[in-house]
Amino acid sequence: MRFALSAFYGGPDQVMTVTSGLASLLGLLLIFWNKLVAAFFKVVKIFRSADAPPATTEVSKNPPNPTP
Repeated sequence: MRFALSAFYGGPDQVMTVTSGLASLLGLLLIFWNKLVAAFFKVVKIFRSADAPPATTEVSKNPPNPTP
């Protein structure tokens, strides 16, 4: 029997360990998902406000007339 092929063996003892670790990481991600998304949008807001032109507060010399 070739022992090199046995390196590719993935029995239940290996697979269950890996899937358990992935499930625990996914659980942690879901616990803190709200905080992760909030932090992401804060970073996006910082970069978008840096790219936006400064807001001007000019007052119009001829304001619109209200219609009756």
